[in-house]
Amino acid sequence: MPFLPVSRKDMQERKIEQFDFICVTGDAYVDHPSFGIAIISRLLESFGCSVGMIAQPVSDEDYTRLGKPKYAFMVTGGNIDSMVSNYTVALKKRNDDAYSAGGIGGKRPDRAVITYCRRLKKLFPDTEIAIGGLEASLRRFAHYDYWDDTVMQSILVDSGAELLMYGMGELTVTEIWNHFKAGDKLKNMHDIRGTCYLTEPVNTPIGAVQCDSFEVVRDNKKAYAKSCRKQYDEQDEVYGRTIVQRHGNMMLVQNPPQRSLTQSEFDRAYELPYMRAYHPMYEKDGGVPSIKEVEFSITHNRGCFGFCNFCSIALHQGRRVQTRSEQSVLDEARALAASPGFKGYIHDVGGPTADFRFPSCEKQLKSGLCKGKKCLAPTPCPNMKVDHTEYLGILRKMREIKNVKKVFIRSGIRYDYLIEDKNDEFMKELIANHISGQLKVAPEHASNKVLDYMGKPHIEVYERFEKKFYDITKGMGKEQYLVPYLMSSHPGCTLSDAVDLAVFLKKHNIRPEQVQDFYPTPGTISTAMFYTGLDPYTLEPVYVPRKYEEKKLQRALLQYYKKENRELVEKALIITKRRDLIGSGPNCLIPAEKRQEVHSKSAGAAGKRSAGTADHSGKYGTYPGKKPKKRRG
Repeated sequence: MPFLPVSRKDMQERKIEQFDFICVTGDAYVDHPSFGIAIISRLLESFGCSVGMIAQPVSDEDYTRLGKPKYAFMVTGGNIDSMVSNYTVALKKRNDDAYSAGGIGGKRPDRAVITYCRRLKKLFPDTEIAIGGLEASLRRFAHYDYWDDTVMQSILVDSGAELLMYGMGELTVTEIWNHFKAGDKLKNMHDIRGTCYLTEPVNTPIGAVQCDSFEVVRDNKKAYAKSCRKQYDEQDEVYGRTIVQRHGNMMLVQNPPQRSLTQSEFDRAYELPYMRAYHPMYEKDGGVPSIKEVEFSITHNRGCFGFCNFCSIALHQGRRVQTRSEQSVLDEARALAASPGFKGYIHDVGGPTADFRFPSCEKQLKSGLCKGKKCLAPTPCPNMKVDHTEYLGILRKMREIKNVKKVFIRSGIRYDYLIEDKNDEFMKELIANHISGQLKVAPEHASNKVLDYMGKPHIEVYERFEKKFYDITKGMGKEQYLVPYLMSSHPGCTLSDAVDLAVFLKKHNIRPEQVQDFYPTPGTISTAMFYTGLDPYTLEPVYVPRKYEEKKLQRALLQYYKKENRELVEKALIITKRRDLIGSGPNCLIPAEKRQEVHSKSAGAAGKRSAGTADHSGKYGTYPGKKPKKRRG
């Protein structure tokens, strides 16, 4: 099966006069199921629809080359939010983009969904638009926007589209197609789960959960925090209710979440005739880098009941775990092993959390997931089902496939889930067969107070896992290591908490090469804390490290061992009154600086000042480096 048409020439060769649907994406065109638009376009094709692809349009010619679709444009910003793609957490423009040809940044506009829709509305004013993907999904309500440092209205309002699809879209797109076949228009499709639409307030559904209006949450942080909790509390396919939020003279209506896919539906979505490659038109630019990570990887699940507060999965994929059948996963592995470019290595068999094969407990299938609670944090729920048997069985069979030398697991393992498994078989085989010297895990922090704000288990759980991992590794005669993901400056994290994390890292001999500053992405609970300074679930105040100076100090503490961070670490330790961590003792983070003998007391005093032992009268003082970029807006 060839790639979907991208040009007039493709249309002529296939004798297509007008497409039924045209998909517009902020990513380069990669026909692989790890790209959401690839699934949606191939699904529409499977219904007998003709589908065209426009990737990263810029000029009017780009938008118009395929003409006008019979039914609708389907628009997505791509696999990640366009602002996250375009800017670092320090608000600096990125030069690279793994989802663009050649890995070069700047090929997608800021706020891609809004930009694309407005241009399409100008060029095709009478053609309807449905928006979807992560950018649309996470911006469906009034939301704090980190880049403009303001609360923006729903992306449905700003884009001018007729319908917003949130979450995973296979069933939603199927229902939309059934409506079209019945002669309906997008603007009238108000009964489809997993969608949002705008209507006049007089048409507001009865019994809906009401969030404060855009205007109220824009101006009142407590109202914003309350609305955030309501939106998360109704994000369940069993008990989730319709939510409404007024925007000016229109009412935004979010229908309840779409149901989960059955296993056969999930299998079908991943067995569509994908090319599993980027379009040949990108060959001259060196291809599209993002395919390298997924080309020989297999998705076996979606959804995550881990429900970390800084993660978008709960609001997009949902907390209920869905899985493909063993047969479907193994068939894909056999196909990969027989493909020309396969070198013997399956890079991943995973998903949001690799080792989840079941819902967290039986109760949720009938009653939904517990509202306002987490399955794993701060302690595991006693009702949680912990079982790696089925996943392990798939991996064992995959290792036996012809041409397969090694099967890796590179997507996240929930160590807090794994450590609760009383059967050590999976952990032993994971260490023996499925990692290449390093296992990436995500404790994120060492302060239990900070971990509570993150929605993560307490650090003692990681310490239990760490001991068991190294005991098993040593027993096998292997030299393998844990590589922890860590985050600085999350809401609730003070400079003293960052010092405690540095002490933890020293004690456990962890030297992270990369650390992540908290990035307030749209729609998450942690972003609501960052903006409001309140915990949405308690409405209690939360300390938020906002200043550039403090963020730099917190980040430096996580890499206290680097010479270039010494001055910043010393400054942080002085501010937090932890001079005991400066010196030659076993617990010290940095050595005391050796100073040259000087002949005058004044010179000695100046030397002391240059070392940062004085002149700290400011909140966090100043230090070398570029000044923080001024916030826009």
